[in-house]
Amino acid sequence: MTFQVTVTPSGRQFSCEADETVLSAALRAGVGLPYGCKNGACGSCKGKISNGTVVHGNHQQRALSDTEEAQGMSLFCCAKPQSDLTIEAREIVASGDYPIKKMPTRVAKLEKLSDDVMLIALQLPANERLQYRAGQYIEFMLKDGKRRSYSMANAPHLDEHITLHVRHMPGGLFTDQVFSTLKERDILRFEGPHGSFFLREDSNKPIVLLASGTGFAPIKALVEHLIHTNSTRAITLYWGGRRPADLYMDALCHEWANKLSNFRYVPVISDALPDDNWAGRTGFVHQAVIADFADLSDYQVYACGAPIVVESAQRDFVTLCQLPADEFYADSFTSEADLAK
Repeated sequence: MTFQVTVTPSGRQFSCEADETVLSAALRAGVGLPYGCKNGACGSCKGKISNGTVVHGNHQQRALSDTEEAQGMSLFCCAKPQSDLTIEAREIVASGDYPIKKMPTRVAKLEKLSDDVMLIALQLPANERLQYRAGQYIEFMLKDGKRRSYSMANAPHLDEHITLHVRHMPGGLFTDQVFSTLKERDILRFEGPHGSFFLREDSNKPIVLLASGTGFAPIKALVEHLIHTNSTRAITLYWGGRRPADLYMDALCHEWANKLSNFRYVPVISDALPDDNWAGRTGFVHQAVIADFADLSDYQVYACGAPIVVESAQRDFVTLCQLPADEFYADSFTSEADLAK
């Protein structure tokens, strides 16, 4: 059975089969709903159903609580229609500009950036190019039908290779392979680009970039894009890790700060040991932002990293620092362990 979905306030309409999710149908129709993980973990696709009913598949309570669901809220990535729907969602202009492709890729380079972070450089087939926006991600298509998502760590104009930053999660289906058997010239398959985490270029507001761990990958791509476009927007990057070694491209960030008059870099470490000789900022990375910015009402924030970091930042920046809720853009890095919670 096919149902009709109407998006407000834009008035856009698209059809949705009873056995597909609202988000999948929207993407198929070129309607730009916001989304991140596509598996009910991050909450990026949350919106309101003002008319009609859906049934939700598996999802995390922190992404959509029972109370929110009772109030008509929905996670469109795991919501299947039971009737025609009217939904309230902030449509993203130009999110569907670039086609989603499935393609093979060759591993061009493997480089350890730290003990547990690997850079993978991917070479696309000859005469093929992946068009995407800085901040978006690709999904590896594994042999057993499972998928693993990784943000592209380079801006689109630097497209000799697509680079990824992969953290080793012991026992992880894909990351164990990356750190043991994967080698240069191996062939992988991926689909992309995905995600609505990218720079809103219709604004001149100053920017706060917030990264934890390998959440730095898409943030790096954003900075490279801003540099490429000669942006004059004020940029402050906060990068948090447990130990100094977690800031695996710290030197690059200092290089940006030294070269760019509109760029400031604030590294933050939460669990430094005496042997680290850390003399910089300490504590939780989002709290460092709060300490520096009592008023974020005229800013945009782009945050990427562990779900707890992203969720805490969104809550506290909006409630404590007057950040407009619709100026917080995020990509929450979820793992299989997160999905099991």
